[in-house]
Parts: sequence; structure tokens; C-alpha cells
Amino acid sequence: MIESALWGLVGGSSLVLGGVLALVTTWSARAIALVMAFGSGVLISAVSFDLVAEAWPESGGLVTGAALAAGALAFFGCDVAISRTGLPRRHRVGADHAGTAAMVIVAGAVLDGIPESAAIGATVSGGVSATFVLAVFLSNIPESMSSSAGLRRAGRSGHAILGLWVLIAAVSAVAAGLGYLLVTNSPVEVVGAIRGFAAGAVLTMVASTMLPEAHDEGGPVTALVTTAGFLAAVVLGGVPG
Repeated sequence: MIESALWGLVGGSSLVLGGVLALVTTWSARAIALVMAFGSGVLISAVSFDLVAEAWPESGGLVTGAALAAGALAFFGCDVAISRTGLPRRHRVGADHAGTAAMVIVAGAVLDGIPESAAIGATVSGGVSATFVLAVFLSNIPESMSSSAGLRRAGRSGHAILGLWVLIAAVSAVAAGLGYLLVTNSPVEVVGAIRGFAAGAVLTMVASTMLPEAHDEGGPVTALVTTAGFLAAVVLGGVPG
């Protein structure tokens, strides 16, 4: 459990890194969007080969598909609930968060980070997936960069902003540890379902937040950058099969 929590902390630590990058220098919305697109491609690849491809032989296609749908619906329901607070795009690139409750930003980031971190924990039992940890690491950077820049424009102090990301990174570590416990204490069929659930939640997060926001600011080239991220993850993780 401790190992998985540490790997979850590694993935979540990029939230702090993104916050630092946003506070020490100014980044264009397009640059942030392209990083987001690349991270999306890496994350999609990691979900495909480290979660779904592992879950299918463990639980079968029917259970894996049902679990994936359940994960997607769970994320969707939480996302809609948070959006109704008045911040539909929780970490929109270039957004001005003046007047936005900091806890709404935190809730959105935690919602994105929990399935990612739990998925890290779910893969540690068979040997940590460096590809998946890298995917989570990369996907967190543009999120914290865009949110930090908006919070800074809203007048929040650098210490307060970084404190929020440290808190969320700690939550990520806990989620990874819990993901590991669920996997190690469950029958193999249930393990596959857990991985399928995490895959559905992560894919829905990518489709609902990361890719639309990346395309809005980065333009059509983000499609190529996303594909490049997918290919980079395949090369890093080895050709499946």
C-alpha cells in the first residue's frame, strides 16, 4: 500500500509543479493547451493498455464493459454536480477565477485526480506501470497551470495556491493506496471490474475536460499532438501483444 501511495504522490506532485510554473512565469494559453493535448494522448494509451487490456481477460468483456460504463456514469454525475456550482469548465485554460470559491477548484481537481490515482494503485499489484504514472503526471501539469494562473489573477497568494495543490497531491496518494487495497483484497474477477471502472472514469474525464479545452485554445493541431502522446506512450510501454 505504501508503495502505491508513493506512486500516487509522484503522479499528483505535478500539480504542485504546474502551480510553480504558473507562478514564476507567464505561459500562453496555447502552450498549456498543447501540453494538455499531449497528456491526453498518453493517458488514453495508458488506460487502453494498462487498464482495459488487463481487465478484459480477468473479468470478461461483459463485466469489463459494464464496469467501464459505470465508471463513466459515476464521473459524469459528479462532474454535472460540480458544474452546477457555476463553474462549468473547472480548470479552463486562461480562465479568470475571480469570485470563484477555491474549494470548487479543489473539488474539480480532486474529481479528476481520484480515478487517475486509484488506477495507479490498481496497476501496482502487477508491477507499477511507468506509462500510467507518466500519463497522470503529464495530465496534471496543464490543469494546475491554468487554475493557478486564474487564481493568481483573482488575488490569491502564491502560498495559498501551492497549499491547495499540496493538499490535492496528498489526496492522490491516499486514492492510490486505496486502489491498491481494493485490488489486493479482491478476487481476480473483481480486480478486472475495478480496473474497468477506473478506465471509464478516466476516459470520461479526458473527453469532458481535457480534450475540449485543449482544442479550444490549441486549435486543430491538438489532434496531432494528442496522437503523438498516444504513440509516445505505446513506445514507452512497449508494443502490446
